[in-house]
Amino acid sequence: MTDDLPDDFITALDILASAASELQDPWWVFGGAAMMLWGLRDWRAPDIDVMCSPRDARRLIEGLYGQVVEDPGEGLFRSQVFGQILTTPVPLDVMAGMDVRAGGDWVPVTFSTRLPIAVEDFTVFTPSINEQIETCRLFGRPKDLQRAEMLESLR
Repeated sequence: MTDDLPDDFITALDILASAASELQDPWWVFGGAAMMLWGLRDWRAPDIDVMCSPRDARRLIEGLYGQVVEDPGEGLFRSQVFGQILTTPVPLDVMAGMDVRAGGDWVPVTFSTRLPIAVEDFTVFTPSINEQIETCRLFGRPKDLQRAEMLESLR
């Protein structure tokens, strides 16, 4: 399933997995990067989205020389902690305490499943395909609804 991933993507995941071994709480790769890990290769994820606890997000961002970005909470998404790590071959977007605006309300984005995916000699974790589909539908943007359809093909 992960045999034909791009080299820069694998290297960035390896760096993430190594740094994440120091984290105290569960963490996940989600979004387009998780879809690639599950076998969808129809596009290339421009970044790797990572969800973890606020404490671990700060630790991961600092440990990989990233930058915490203040979130104004004005768009579709907001996070208690958001940071970008540009020191990896594929950038990492690290989030913690993420909410999405659904109608007029903020809805927490959480994962209850955590499935290991072996990549070469390391492991990363993603939500289940079903949970990723639910998250895409919750986000509700056209690209997310398209992703949900693509993920349906993997069930």
